Amino acid sequence: MIVGSILEKQNLEKRVSIVPEIIKKYKSLNCEVHLSRDYGKHLGIEDHEYEQAGAKIVDDNKKLIESSDLIVQMGLLDSNYFSILKSDQTLIGVLDAYNNKEQLLELSKKKINLFSLELLPRITRAQSMDVLSSQANLAGYKAVLESFSVYEKAIPMMMTAAGTVPAAKVLVVGAGVAGLQAIATAKRMGAIVFATDVRMASKEQVESLGGKFLTVEGSENLETEGGYAKEASEDFKKKQEELLSETLKKINIIICTALIPGKKAPLIIKEEMINNMQSGSVIYDLAAIQGGNSAFTEMDKIVDKNGIKILGDRNILNKLPYSSSVLYSKNVFNFISNLFNKEKNEININLEDEIIAKTIIK
Repeated sequence: MIVGSILEKQNLEKRVSIVPEIIKKYKSLNCEVHLSRDYGKHLGIEDHEYEQAGAKIVDDNKKLIESSDLIVQMGLLDSNYFSILKSDQTLIGVLDAYNNKEQLLELSKKKINLFSLELLPRITRAQSMDVLSSQANLAGYKAVLESFSVYEKAIPMMMTAAGTVPAAKVLVVGAGVAGLQAIATAKRMGAIVFATDVRMASKEQVESLGGKFLTVEGSENLETEGGYAKEASEDFKKKQEELLSETLKKINIIICTALIPGKKAPLIIKEEMINNMQSGSVIYDLAAIQGGNSAFTEMDKIVDKNGIKILGDRNILNKLPYSSSVLYSKNVFNFISNLFNKEKNEININLEDEIIAKTIIK
């Protein structure tokens, strides 16, 4: 069986789906790995490193896709390749099932097996395949570094003969995987960290990392069975707004991470709140691609609003492409390993397996 992958559009995505160290694992499944030329060159991985690991380098992307039984990508293949896909080929990636419905329906009609990894259930058996968690972990870390790099004051408290420099105060909005990593990173760098989330289960996790959890009065646990945040009620939003309005007057840096799968990001940091923040403060919005948690967020821009810098990247992991590719490639292999029937040397789409049933697109 041939596992193939081509380079993503570099202006949008610098991550790759296969790194050299994972190729021997594919070989253990009796799979050949075919990759496009210069597949990892932008990450400092030369073609000969892939070839030494056992991969075959192919010059023609269309021939590569035509010959592959299983195609692994970071995102959905460019529509230019749809016409050459054949029935019973399998495509695996973060296919953005909510926003690519029409394209995925077109491929489904061709009897292409489609698996979208952002739909993985949050169960113990799927942890090693959990793309959202591995990538969010790195995103939370990098968001802190990006915001600290444009903040023009020191982060930790410093006691000097000339006087004391106070520690920066950081607020993390949303204490999921990205938020918890942001809390841990900011604490390690000496900041005083606060956090808020609609899920009460987050309180203990935040406090275990040394953060202070801001509890909305009378709040309920707005968490789905899958562990994701639900959309908050109007009453909750009002109480959260009152709490944040006062808190933000003392905060120097905000890291926004609140997302609801398949929906526009909730607007949490509103214009009047930003107007009350101290000049020189920074907001990093990880939800920028879904509309942003903050007023004035613009993708891939630093917006200066009365001395407050607001920034958010379309894809922050393009700034950590090597590390994120290593984790993603392991997630994808673990998913394929679960999908693979070693005895028959073929893909086994067992819809009684919750992992397969939840990620397949029909």
